[in-house]
Amino acid sequence: MIVVPVKEGENIERALKKFKRKFEKTGVMKELRSRQQFNKPSVVKRLAKEHAIYVQKLRRIEE
Repeated sequence: MIVVPVKEGENIERALKKFKRKFEKTGVMKELRSRQQFNKPSVVKRLAKEHAIYVQKLRRIEE
């Protein structure tokens, strides 16, 4: 459960913005969308491999 403490005199819009940010960080919506469609295991492996290659390139550039 996400809890956003609202300080006295704090703007409601700001508290709502904090809530939305925390909710997005949990990844609930992302997971929900991914579960709505089936991905073949071969496609999942390929995407994971592409992501790993991308991350390695970024780390090499960083060094």
